[in-house]
Amino acid sequence: MAALSCRCIQPTHCPAQLVRVSRFYVSCSAQTSPGNIKVIINGAAKEIGRAAVLAVTRARGMEVAGAVDSHLIGHDIGTVCDMEEPLEIPIINDLTMVLGSISQSKETGVVVDFTDPVTVYDNVKQATAFGMRSVVYVPRIKPETVSALSALCEKASMGCLVAPTLSIGSILLQQAAISASFHYRNVEIVETKATPNDLPSTDASQIASNLSNLGQLYNREDISTDVKARGQVLGEDGVRVHSLVLPGLPSSTTVYFSGAGDVFSVKHDITNVQCLMPGLILAIRKVVRLKVVNIF
Repeated sequence: MAALSCRCIQPTHCPAQLVRVSRFYVSCSAQTSPGNIKVIINGAAKEIGRAAVLAVTRARGMEVAGAVDSHLIGHDIGTVCDMEEPLEIPIINDLTMVLGSISQSKETGVVVDFTDPVTVYDNVKQATAFGMRSVVYVPRIKPETVSALSALCEKASMGCLVAPTLSIGSILLQQAAISASFHYRNVEIVETKATPNDLPSTDASQIASNLSNLGQLYNREDISTDVKARGQVLGEDGVRVHSLVLPGLPSSTTVYFSGAGDVFSVKHDITNVQCLMPGLILAIRKVVRLKVVNIF
């Protein structure tokens, strides 16, 4: 196992970052040449887990080495994903068993975690104990969990990347909104979702947080109003979020800016989970190459 140098750095707005958040981001890894990356999908029976299995199978230099879930136990993950041929990898509900089996190969291993905020720390701890890095995409992870993961990574000298989003389009939207915010003083965020879960969404909350951290005051005319129809103010700088929920709507985020005689908007739509896969593959490749711990 290669050694790792660790340090903490301040947030930046670097366009090259795959995952950029204003407060929380963890990435740490040893210096290795990845070769053939063995990937374990934890949450493999979920829609995003099945999409991840297909994406990893098609990606160069990596392969699915394990599938973990509490549903469809015993089913071949290739069959579950409607692949032409079975992968001969059964879904099991014991992460430790899979980790122990894969660790014997001595190849670079990455666990992709799509589970639950409550189980993330223990999952990463187990992966670390077996010498494997982790990519975590679990919305609503608490700050204290991220802090604990950071401490774990530094102590173990092992990689972990916590991704608030895997959507490259979402990252581009955030960067565009940050650039526009320096030219406008009125901004509103409108999102649409098919279900009323997790409102405001992680993406909308992240954009509002990014804009608030720039030290500007928005919407001065009604920043103090508490009329519910005006949406929820996130942060202390007047950034409002409006969530529209109707069955059948695509997941969409639009940021509106306005000035004197001028309206500027940027929008990002997600039509299905496939849009997250390029970001996931990039995250897997990144986590085995990063040289430091980053906490955003």
